[in-house]
Amino acid sequence: MAKAEERVDKWLWAMRVFKTRTIATDACKKGRVSIGGTAVKPSRTIKVGDVIDVKKPPITYTFRVLQVTGNRLGARLVPEYLENITAPEQYELLEMTKISGFVDRQKGLGRPTKRDSRELNRFKEDSYADNFFLDWEDDDPDED
Repeated sequence: MAKAEERVDKWLWAMRVFKTRTIATDACKKGRVSIGGTAVKPSRTIKVGDVIDVKKPPITYTFRVLQVTGNRLGARLVPEYLENITAPEQYELLEMTKISGFVDRQKGLGRPTKRDSRELNRFKEDSYADNFFLDWEDDDPDED
């Protein structure tokens, strides 16, 4: 028998939004989880029909509660318990961030991994193939 209410941190962990319950609890404490535009504490109970916003930079996911459970589910069962109603613009923002991650690599992240390098090379090759050249650095000394 399904429960009528459950803690928001436990439900987010059970729905595989967060890898561990501790991470879900921390996200609530840091104000990254909200219901109806209001940040919630980890102990806040949720019920069927609630809409939950989860900020996982760079985007904000939005979920509608279809059923409530406190037990961690297999990935195939998750769609029976939540509906992902995240705006398409958020996914476009995520895609743009992935692409720009190569160009604007954050300071202190170290060298790119082999995978990063391969993906960057693939991106560059595609750009050359389309007769589109990205000039990231000005090598022209006459412009100074």
